[in-house]
Amino acid sequence: MLALRKSQDRGYADHGWLKSYHSFSFAGYRDPRHMGWGNLRVINEDRVAAGAGFGQHGHRDMEIISYVLEGELAHRDSMGNVKGIPPGDVQRMSAGTGVVHSEFNHAKDRTTHFLQIWILPDVTGIPPSYEQKTIPAAEKRGRLRRIASPGESDDGVRIHADASVYAGLFDGSEAAELSLDPARKGYVHLVRGALEVNGQRLEGGDALLLQDESRIELANGDGAEVLVFDLAP
Repeated sequence: MLALRKSQDRGYADHGWLKSYHSFSFAGYRDPRHMGWGNLRVINEDRVAAGAGFGQHGHRDMEIISYVLEGELAHRDSMGNVKGIPPGDVQRMSAGTGVVHSEFNHAKDRTTHFLQIWILPDVTGIPPSYEQKTIPAAEKRGRLRRIASPGESDDGVRIHADASVYAGLFDGSEAAELSLDPARKGYVHLVRGALEVNGQRLEGGDALLLQDESRIELANGDGAEVLVFDLAP
């Protein structure tokens, strides 16, 4: 089963300093048809205005991934981490028993554009933790590069969830394929550009939800940047 979700069908919130598209129900956007997919709970595409940001706020028992596209995101948390997250980095925060953090765009003249991703953990009540890694663009060119997974490896950040996340960049004849257990769920989020996924043409912001499928095929990209999720049912 393949289900195409168009970019314009997402929820949208304009707070002035923050413009955000919600792939799944979040804050003031509620749609019982889109509460998540498998253990993927949130994909918010956020644009934070220069000199603005999210003040201190708390999370518990959630795996939170930030994937920056443009600008830089400043992160500060109650674990003592003070970090800048540039494009090309992937950040993971395991909220566990509880963490307070803030995210800010300190630039004076540039918007920070990033994806905020929440995945439900498969273990709760763990100590909060933080991890950040740089994923060079060359390692995503024409292939799917794993950027987050439950195993300990150098491939990407480790998440406490039954899920793997891949990123790729595709143009022209570049193509890739990912095997998928039909008992699991797949989710493809096209960050920007255009891309063909299992025969469906996606434009920036579109998503393809997969169930009872054995593979994910990517081809015929045009300036495409994509995230692919292998998820628990």
